[in-house]
Amino acid sequence: MPKLKTKRAVLKRFKKTATGKFLRRKAFKSHILEKKSEKRKRALCQKAVACKGDAKNIQQVLPYL
Repeated sequence: MPKLKTKRAVLKRFKKTATGKFLRRKAFKSHILEKKSEKRKRALCQKAVACKGDAKNIQQVLPYL
């Protein structure tokens, strides 16, 4: 059986925690920032945990992480 390849795009977007969960960035922080409040923009900067269904798919494309 050949080795599985890691999807490099997914590797750049997610980080695995010590407990096996995946951290992701929040959406809506890339443009149109003038109308968003400072509080909202600070909240969007923080990392979030990917949901269980997404984590299952992420794990499949990151076999060695």
